[in-house]
Amino acid sequence: MPNYRRARVPGASYFFTVNLADRTSRLLVEQVERLREAFRETRRELPFRIEAIVVLPDHLHCIWTLPPGDADFSVRWRHIKMRFSRGIARGESISPSRAAKGERGIWQRRFWEHLIRDDADYEAHVNYIHYNPVKHGHVERVAAWPYSSFHRFTQQGFYPADWGGGMEPRGRFRERN
Repeated sequence: MPNYRRARVPGASYFFTVNLADRTSRLLVEQVERLREAFRETRRELPFRIEAIVVLPDHLHCIWTLPPGDADFSVRWRHIKMRFSRGIARGESISPSRAAKGERGIWQRRFWEHLIRDDADYEAHVNYIHYNPVKHGHVERVAAWPYSSFHRFTQQGFYPADWGGGMEPRGRFRERN
């Protein structure tokens, strides 16, 4: 079994990419209220702050800040995935290994995380999150995507309403497929 190395810094901020198992699915936007409720329930039990987020049809990106002394983002993702999946009708394709473990086939088993190093890294990842619906061709303007914290950032004056309408923001990272 692989030994995944994860940066675990209590109270830190992390960028995440979490994918559905079926990358052609639209389940996350079709069931966005169920996803929001899974996040709310998990945050009540295991607090964390959502700094930025975008929900796309088959994956999501977000930045969380964990409480001081706490670095356990994995248990939070397990709870979110479990709570979301609980209300989804069965019928998805399930591999023999998942079936043997009693798992659902909704989410990819793992997720990708990146420890935010500094303010420039934070800003680059927030920009990446907010530009992602344009990058994937879902909309032509960032402001047109409804499942994004971009709207909160705009209301708070961090972005102009027309931000990201033309060119892709620069960043030192790439999305992993």
